Amino acid sequence: MAHDSDSRGDRAVSGPTSPGAPRLRRMTPTPTARTQNLRVLEGRFVLRRVPDVRTVAADSDLLALVLGPDGGAAMLRDDTAEDGWAALWNGDDAHDPEATGMLSAIVAPLAADELPVWTAASYDGDLVLVPADRLDEAVAVLRRAGHQVTV
Repeated sequence: MAHDSDSRGDRAVSGPTSPGAPRLRRMTPTPTARTQNLRVLEGRFVLRRVPDVRTVAADSDLLALVLGPDGGAAMLRDDTAEDGWAALWNGDDAHDPEATGMLSAIVAPLAADELPVWTAASYDGDLVLVPADRLDEAVAVLRRAGHQVTV
C-alpha cells in the first residue's frame, strides 16, 4: 500500500494499487474529549412522552424537545415534581461539533457509579439530566473524573 504525505506532514493512505480496488479515505485528526466545565441549571425537570409535538408549548418551562421515531419527549421544568431531575449543561464553553467523546466523558463516570442519565444535545452543548435526589453524588463523581462543576 502506498502512502503520501500532505502539506501538514500527516500521513494519508492513498489506497491499494490494484485496479478496481476501493480507495481508502484520508485519515485526519479529530478533536477528542477533554475535561469540561459543567453548570447545574436552576430548577427541577420532568420527562414527558409527547405523542404530538404540536401540543407542547414553547415557553419558559420547556428545556428540550426531542423528536424520534416513537414520537417525542420533552424536558419540562417542574420544581414540585417528586421524581424530578437536575440538569447539567456543558455548553457555556461551546465545543467543536466534530469533537469525539464529549458526551461519553460525562456519562461514562456517571454510569460507572450506576447513576441514571437522560441526555439531549444542542449545537453548542449537551444537557445531562440526573435524578435530583442524587445530584450531590453526580457532582462528586464528575469532579473526581476531572470536570469542573458549578452548582
